[in-house]
Amino acid sequence: MLGVFDLAVLSTKMDSLGTSDYKSVVSVNLFVALLCACIIVGHLLEENRWINESITALAIGICTGVVILLFSKGKSSHLLVFSEDLFFIYLLPPIIFNAGFQVKKKQFFRNFMTITLFGTVGTLISFSIISLGAIYIFNKMDVGSLKMGDFLAIGAIFSATDSVCTLQVLNQDQTPLLYSLVFGEGVVNDATSVVLFNAVQNVDLSHVNAAIIFKLIGNFIYLFFTSTLLGVVAGLLSAFTIKKLYFGRHSTDREIAIMILMAYLSYMLAELSELSAILTVFFCGIVMSHYTWHNVTESSRVTTKHAFATLSFIAEIFIFLYVGMDALDIEKWRYISDSPGTSVAVSSILLCLILVGRAAFVFPLSFISNMAKNSPSDKIELKQQVTIWWAGLMRGAVSMALAYNQFSTAGVTQLRGDAIMITSTISVVLFSTVVFGLLTKPLVLHLLPTPKHLSRMISSDSMTPKSFTVPLLNGQDPEADLDQEYPVQQA
Repeated sequence: MLGVFDLAVLSTKMDSLGTSDYKSVVSVNLFVALLCACIIVGHLLEENRWINESITALAIGICTGVVILLFSKGKSSHLLVFSEDLFFIYLLPPIIFNAGFQVKKKQFFRNFMTITLFGTVGTLISFSIISLGAIYIFNKMDVGSLKMGDFLAIGAIFSATDSVCTLQVLNQDQTPLLYSLVFGEGVVNDATSVVLFNAVQNVDLSHVNAAIIFKLIGNFIYLFFTSTLLGVVAGLLSAFTIKKLYFGRHSTDREIAIMILMAYLSYMLAELSELSAILTVFFCGIVMSHYTWHNVTESSRVTTKHAFATLSFIAEIFIFLYVGMDALDIEKWRYISDSPGTSVAVSSILLCLILVGRAAFVFPLSFISNMAKNSPSDKIELKQQVTIWWAGLMRGAVSMALAYNQFSTAGVTQLRGDAIMITSTISVVLFSTVVFGLLTKPLVLHLLPTPKHLSRMISSDSMTPKSFTVPLLNGQDPEADLDQEYPVQQA
C-alpha cells in the first residue's frame, strides 16, 4: 500500500513538472541531432569547391527554422532561446582557448607586430569609420531613436570579423605568413572589438568631449594589457602547479582536469573583473601550450589536444546552427514589417561601411609593415593583401552576440530602432557568411594557386595519421608544432 502511495506521489510530481520541461528536453534532443547532421553533411561536402562547414550549419539552421515555423504556425523558428550568457560563458571560451592552444607560435610571434597592428590599430580604424558613417547616414534615415552609445556600439559590433571560411581554404605550410596574419588578426580583432564594446558601455557618452575620448582610450589600453597579463599569469600558474605536484604519477585525469579548469577559471576571472575574457583565455592557451603541455604525461598531451579541439569544433557548429534558426525569428521581423525597405537599406549601408572600413586599414597598414621589413619573404604581397581584406569581410557569432547585448533584453526586442539593428545584423551575418563564404575558396585559389607538386604531396599524404584533422581547425597539427618548435620541458 505504501509502495502504491509512493508511486502516486511520484506520478503527481512528474505531472507537476509541466509541459515546459518536456519541451526543453525535446528541444535539446533535436538540437543535438541537428549538430550530428551538420557534422555528417560537412564531412560529405569536405571536398566541395564552394561549401564549407559554416555555410552547411547555417543552411541546416535556416531549413530547420522554416520547418519549426510551419509546425508552430508562425509563432517561433528556433528550439532554444538565445542567451548572451550561453554564448560568452559556455560557447566562446573553448573556441578562443583552442585558438591560442593550437596556434603556430613561431609564426605568430614572428609576425606579432603586424598582427597587433592589424588587430588593434586596424580594428580602431574600422570602428571609427563604421561609427562615423552610421552617425552621419542613420541620423538622416527613419531608423528609430539611436543614441551616441548605440552608434559607437554599432562600430564595435561590425568591426568584429569571422575569418573561419578563409582559414579553411588557406594552407599554413604553403603560405605560413598569410595564414599567421589572418589567424592572429582574427583573434586579436575579436578581442579588440569586445574591449571597445565594453569600453563604450563604461563611459558616459551623453556629452562627448576631449576628456571623454581620452577616458575611452584609457579604458581600452587598461583592458587590453590587464587582460593579457591575467591570461599569462593563469597559464604560468597552471604550468607551475602541474610541474611541482606531478599529477601524472597517479592519474592523468587530474592533469587534464586541472588544465581545463584553470583555463576556464582565467576566463571567468576576467569576466568577473570586467576585463576582456577573450584576450585572457587566448594568451592563457598560448602559455599553456608552451609550458603546461610539456609538463604532463604523453597520454595527457594527446587527450588534451583532441579534447580542446573537439570542444571548439562543437561550439562553432552550435553557434552557426543557432544563427541560421534565429534568422527567421518572426518576432524581430514583425517590428519592421511596415518598412522592410529601411531594413534592407540599413543592411546595405552597413555592408558598404564594412567594405570601406576594412580597405581603409589593410592596404595602408600592409604598406607600413612592408616598409619595416628587409626580407622579401616577410613582406605582404598585393595578392596576399587582397586575401587579408577579403578574410575580414565576413561577420559571425561575436557580432550577433554583441548586437543582442546592445539592442535586446533577454533576447526580446521591443523598440523599432533596436529591431531594425538586430535584423540588419542578422542580414549582414547571413549575407557575408553565405555569399562571401561561397566565393572565398575560388577567390583564394585564383589569387594563390597551389603548386602542382604541393597538390600531389597533399593528395598522397591524405591518408597518413597526421593528416586527420578537425575541419574547423583548418589542418593545424598542434602536436607536431609543439614538438618541432620547442624542446620538451618535463619535470
